[in-house]
Amino acid sequence: MTSSLQTNPEKLGELAYQTLRRMILDKALRSGGAVVEGRLAEELNISRTPMREALLRLEGEGLLARAGARSYSVRFVSAQEYFQAMKVRELLEAEAIGLAIGKIEKKLIQQLIKKVKALRSGHQEQEHWQVDDQVHTMMAQASGNDVLARTIEIVRTNSRLFELTTPFNRIEEDRSEHLAILEAYLADNTEAARAAVRTHLQNLRRYVLDRLSQDSGA
Repeated sequence: MTSSLQTNPEKLGELAYQTLRRMILDKALRSGGAVVEGRLAEELNISRTPMREALLRLEGEGLLARAGARSYSVRFVSAQEYFQAMKVRELLEAEAIGLAIGKIEKKLIQQLIKKVKALRSGHQEQEHWQVDDQVHTMMAQASGNDVLARTIEIVRTNSRLFELTTPFNRIEEDRSEHLAILEAYLADNTEAARAAVRTHLQNLRRYVLDRLSQDSGA
């Protein structure tokens, strides 16, 4: 029996899946962009069988769309779908953080606050996405409602695929909004935490709407 990733097909498949999923969510693979099985297998030094399994799994989750026999594209999310997803997120995430109050160790929230404060524009985009994931996912998972947490994860992923969403264009705003969420949680203030989540997601929607309006008027 061996634990080596190189000789364990199941672990290789999981590695390929996790790597590709992170590349999509971090926008290393862009919305609508081509994802070719052979090229990716070569780039990531993973054989084609586990790569094929990972691609099929991501297609099943709605992250990829088939473009050919051995090629896919990152699923394109329209503006309409994005705004619908964000409205659903507003409802569900506000509920989740209310249910999560008091269930996460204060020390973990304080550590996350330090991470948020430490983010600067010089950091890589992936670091901003990872902190964003931690803030939102931590609350959903602590809600105690597994169905709610899974649904939030699906809707967050769909909104993430929309090409105009990037933390690099509103770093300071994201930081202050995430801090408001975390500080309200730290104070065990359910209503303030819910309001901070709603404000954050509404501001994201407003930002994207403004960007779209500017682009259409250009």
